[in-house]
Amino acid sequence: MNLVTAFRPDQWAQHIALNGQQRSLLSANNSRWLSQIVRSQRQGRTCLPYFLGLSTVDYHWMMHRQLLGRQRRMPLVSLWNQGHDAPLHEEDLRQQLLEMRKDEWLEIRNLLRQNKAGKNDCELIMSDIVAAGCLGGDHLWRDLGLQSRSELSQLMLQNFPTLAAANSGDMKWKKFFYKQLCEAGGGYVCRAPSCDQCSAYSDCFGPEE
Repeated sequence: MNLVTAFRPDQWAQHIALNGQQRSLLSANNSRWLSQIVRSQRQGRTCLPYFLGLSTVDYHWMMHRQLLGRQRRMPLVSLWNQGHDAPLHEEDLRQQLLEMRKDEWLEIRNLLRQNKAGKNDCELIMSDIVAAGCLGGDHLWRDLGLQSRSELSQLMLQNFPTLAAANSGDMKWKKFFYKQLCEAGGGYVCRAPSCDQCSAYSDCFGPEE
């Protein structure tokens, strides 16, 4: 069906306006989450390297286009040169660790990109950052510097809706991603006949505080 002929002129104008409002809201949400991630990284509260798992080009695009250009009321300019507790050699170590696990990072990133919503360029940025967060040792929302697991779930639902919907049992996000990769590759996942009957159920499900 041709969308242009599916609406009367007045309906088409309304459709365009509503679609624009929706895209603006999506961008605002992503800008808010990204600013939180950048701020947390600068304060040493994430597992992420300085560029968050992004290339330097993508990082600067994110800072100028998604953050500094969209949220002028917030003091985001200070994030550009803001100091933080993590020393420079620790930053280098985090980047080195990411490079050492680049294949693993790529697998998770590709899983996310295969399930992106396709509504915002920032979904590609998010896939890189979330994949980098998966290489940390804490809950994913903490490794990303977000405020809660529910905030991470909202981020997932907006940017990677089909993948988020597949996590119907509310599995811990890192566990869920790796389970998806194992199943897609035909690899060994778990000997238990179902998650409900697994002795390690609490390792994969339950609160993440």
